[in-house]
Amino acid sequence: MKKFYVTTPIYYVNAEPHIGSSYTTIVGDIISRYKRMRGYDVFYLTGTDEHGQKILQAAKAKNIDPQELCNELSGKFKTLWEELQITNDYFVRTTDEQHMKTVQFFVEKMLENGDIYKGKYEGWYCVPCETYWTNEEIEEKDGKKICPSCGREVNWVEEENYFFRLSKYNEPLKKHFKENPDFVEPEFRKNEMLKILESGLKDLSITRTTFNWGVPMPNDPKHVIYVWVDALINYVSALGYPENKELFEKYWPADLHLIGKEINRFHSLIWPAMLMSVGLPLPKKVFAHGWLTVNGQKISKSLGNAIDPRVLVKAYGNDVIRYYLMRDIVFGKDGDFSEDNLITRYNSDLVNDLSNLVHRTLSMVNKYFDSKIPEPSEKAEVDNQLHDLINSTIEKYENYMDKYLFTHALESLWELVRFTNKYIDLTEPWLLGKDESKKMRLATVMYNLMDSIRIIGLLISPIMPDTAIKIFEKLSIEEPEKYINNENIKIGLLQSGKKVNIGDPIFKRIDVKKWEKVIVMKKEEGKMEEKKVEAKKEEIMENVLIDIDYFKNVDLRVAKILEAEKVKKSKKLIKLQLDLGELGKRQIVAGIANYYEPENLIGKRIIIVANLKPAKLMGIESNGMLLAAKINDKLVLLTTDGDIEPGAKIS
Repeated sequence: MKKFYVTTPIYYVNAEPHIGSSYTTIVGDIISRYKRMRGYDVFYLTGTDEHGQKILQAAKAKNIDPQELCNELSGKFKTLWEELQITNDYFVRTTDEQHMKTVQFFVEKMLENGDIYKGKYEGWYCVPCETYWTNEEIEEKDGKKICPSCGREVNWVEEENYFFRLSKYNEPLKKHFKENPDFVEPEFRKNEMLKILESGLKDLSITRTTFNWGVPMPNDPKHVIYVWVDALINYVSALGYPENKELFEKYWPADLHLIGKEINRFHSLIWPAMLMSVGLPLPKKVFAHGWLTVNGQKISKSLGNAIDPRVLVKAYGNDVIRYYLMRDIVFGKDGDFSEDNLITRYNSDLVNDLSNLVHRTLSMVNKYFDSKIPEPSEKAEVDNQLHDLINSTIEKYENYMDKYLFTHALESLWELVRFTNKYIDLTEPWLLGKDESKKMRLATVMYNLMDSIRIIGLLISPIMPDTAIKIFEKLSIEEPEKYINNENIKIGLLQSGKKVNIGDPIFKRIDVKKWEKVIVMKKEEGKMEEKKVEAKKEEIMENVLIDIDYFKNVDLRVAKILEAEKVKKSKKLIKLQLDLGELGKRQIVAGIANYYEPENLIGKRIIIVANLKPAKLMGIESNGMLLAAKINDKLVLLTTDGDIEPGAKIS
């Protein structure tokens, strides 16, 4: 039997799980269910990351033992996955004895291979991010040194560390990327990693001595192994490496590491280098997906949108949340979880299209055949159209699912759902039912409708498992859970003679005028104060008018974006290379990374202030400033109406 090993990142237990942290786990579950349906022996892994300074500090603040805190927080993730019907095969914890033994064994092998050495580290350290920063990378605010990633204050740290010779694996990693072009997806995430490799990897500090909540360094217990090195090793420790050779050799290497884009470097560069160091095969694919916002805003407790997924599930149902996430959010890119869009999608796709199809069909079978599935016989050309579409849909659906193109897979499946609805209109069973001589033709139409619904149920099962089971139960399919396998995804396998069960519709329409939404955004603190400030600004502007000569001092130009890339270790900044025509090329740095992906900027014609004094942001020189309009949490670049030559002056 073919095997498939899929993993999520292990979640750091310093925050409550929310819809954003559940997203990857739901995707992993969908992939696992799909692969099982296709006949694979699947091992699906998730878990929690429980070491590091943040956990120790949080435990001290609560005056409890760190292990007690980890048990409590890890349990919340475990319980949530159970309630979301996640079918993981194992839940790993970095405080597990087996895991800690594996970490020490793994690091000792790296030591034996000469890839770890002792040195001294000096630099700015951010506790929340567990990350060191150089002088060039940090930012300053109110005289304080600030982390460019999270905006919190950093501390200067000097300590003896062990270092991993990451630089040694720069060229081997380049070679691996070249020989395995699909190793990292999506493509633009791979390109980000290649740019890091082009600039050259630096050796990595892998131990800490300022705290003791972690895995001790072999033969030097005053050092604890860096939380990220510890965490990455979970992917092999969960398979019993090195003791359980049978389990490990059965599933390793991993077929798919699912991760968020912010930890791509750790999984696509550092983890493969560590595996090279100990001589283990590399994972086949790392897929770095985007971030979720909720109702257009970053997930935040203060805004009230860091919502427990169970609240959403209670309101809409588990399958609805899963369907919406896969249908409306393109996997790999950033996406927004909009409750309004969810309701629209629910009423349109699930009520109007799917639920109505099932209920209409079963009601007609009840009316014309006493609820018994008839035997098909008399065929027509429209039947061939339906069967051709079923076969092409199965092929397209499987192709898209194999490539993790979930939105495309559902789009193709819904073409079949809609055509099956149309098939009812084309065959007009209500007219056939009035003519006894057309009973055999009516039987074929009813059978084809129910057989199509059966196949739709099978294809939808990885994403909407409860809905699939309901469909099978309505069709009197025995042992519906076991029925979900590749062998049954064929036309004509519905058993005639059995009684269907109409029951209630699978989904019932939401009345948007009466429906009470789950996500109610809190008013931002200081809103009234903010309005006063804005009013004051308007008052000031009325009294500070500038003349045309003053305005002419600002040199506004059209610039074409040639290149765009995110600034390393910054969540906000993008570096742009611009063409200003006769003024030549220009580099600027802009804080737009939360609103635009770099690859979507290339080719745009934007407006910049061309005569602004140069400034340095995270050590990178910026020669100019782009113009953008912002309202609330939406930001839009000012662009030109139609093509115009780069360098054109705004007048």
